[in-house]
Amino acid sequence: MNRPFYIKKRPVSQKKAVRILFCCGVLLALGEAYKQIFLYVFINHGRYDWWFFPFQLCSLPMYLCLLLPFLKKKAARTAVCTFMQDFNLLGGVAALCVPEGFMGIHWSLTLHGFLWHITLVLIGIFIWACGLSDRSARGYVRTLPIFFAGCALATAVNVLSPGRGRADMFYISPYFVTTQPVFHTIGEALGILPANLLYLASICLGGWLVHLISGHLKPVFSPDNAG
Repeated sequence: MNRPFYIKKRPVSQKKAVRILFCCGVLLALGEAYKQIFLYVFINHGRYDWWFFPFQLCSLPMYLCLLLPFLKKKAARTAVCTFMQDFNLLGGVAALCVPEGFMGIHWSLTLHGFLWHITLVLIGIFIWACGLSDRSARGYVRTLPIFFAGCALATAVNVLSPGRGRADMFYISPYFVTTQPVFHTIGEALGILPANLLYLASICLGGWLVHLISGHLKPVFSPDNAG
């Protein structure tokens, strides 16, 4: 008799899962440190380029994974995990489908870009597989404050960073049309603000679709809510 791929009698504890995600955050942080140092020293020769400031949507898992062990309330941990499952899994897949944004500068940074976004996909799958997310409609709604807080911080970086108009966090700079495919054309036709709002709405819709799909798939492991 063939055994199933998963064994519900051996759940993955939340404490262990959080430790694994924290380790992912450490690996992402080390990779980002390499990228920033390489760009500063070898590409820009001692000049910091705010275009590469690490606060894109796909940068958030680095911070959130490192934050997870310090979130004592289960509801907060669940919301963060659900956000990474929905939004960063989406972002990782989208970036891998259209990788031009991290290609062409140096082969090591191209490799970094592919490894980074593959890691995001794996983090999202891991969260789903371990049952760490809230797969209900309310669970998705609770991710939106995280997303909009990220948008607010990204806008602050775009507006306040030196070299006005250089930073383009979340690709919603108020100074020029977004560089994202399709929405760049919309921006040229309708203006920067409408294109940015449509772009953010499309991300929310994409996150909701990922959430719906995850809600119809049973986790691989039976979650152990202890811890």
